[in-house]
Amino acid sequence: MYPVSRTRSKELCAAVAGQTILVTGASHGIGKITAGKLAAAGATVIMVARSGDELEAAAEAIRADGGIAHAYRADLTDMAAVDGLAGDLLATHGHLDVVVNNAGRSIRRPIDESYDRFHDFTRTIDINYLGPVRLLLGLLPAMRERGSGHIVNISTWGLRMPPAPRWAAYGASKAAFDQWLRTVATEIASDGLTVTSVYMPLVHTRMSAPTDFGSVPGLTATEAADLVCHAVAAKPVQITPWWSGPLQAWTDMTRGPTQRVMARSFGRFT
Repeated sequence: MYPVSRTRSKELCAAVAGQTILVTGASHGIGKITAGKLAAAGATVIMVARSGDELEAAAEAIRADGGIAHAYRADLTDMAAVDGLAGDLLATHGHLDVVVNNAGRSIRRPIDESYDRFHDFTRTIDINYLGPVRLLLGLLPAMRERGSGHIVNISTWGLRMPPAPRWAAYGASKAAFDQWLRTVATEIASDGLTVTSVYMPLVHTRMSAPTDFGSVPGLTATEAADLVCHAVAAKPVQITPWWSGPLQAWTDMTRGPTQRVMARSFGRFT
């Protein structure tokens, strides 16, 4: 249901060798493996995450294998820290060729358990939307002036489907950044910048572990990292399931019936 695109090693090397690539959420899971693959292909990877010890260990593992990796500990929900990070990256590395927006937070909780948990919405919007927006606002001027650059956003295939119960906080935050980036893409294209949105399916990682998805089919972190590397190398506008377009069109045409189906399903499962 979700064919995995994988760029050949030779093609990946040709695309990224000598480039400077920023990967957020790089201490674990998809981000960590993606950084390793890009470094092995000859890129200089800049790894950003909150967890300092794990981040430095991941960067050191890349360096031990002969790659070039720089670790920057930063909390992307701290807007002042994000501004400082953008400035430090440009001052130290001069420019960025690719930005991979991978850091994120997932919450699956019904609304009747969220009445006194407004922080569920603020913490998802901070890391999934406001943080990456603030970071790109700091990086885009230099990328546009240079006349080249590529942005890869790790989104969710949930945005290509009817809204599902329990995903209000997560879905809204991912949709906000998806819409923001797709809008910005129309403005920066004339400056030579490109954007890829990866509508990722379920990936069995540390982030998804708190929700019991053990028996649900999904990608491994390595398979997901292959998709990200393909996005970096091939630069398609989007990576999404082949069936998501027809499903989205059907959903738009049958919004009422579709919503009733989802509501009945939620009631049965509840």
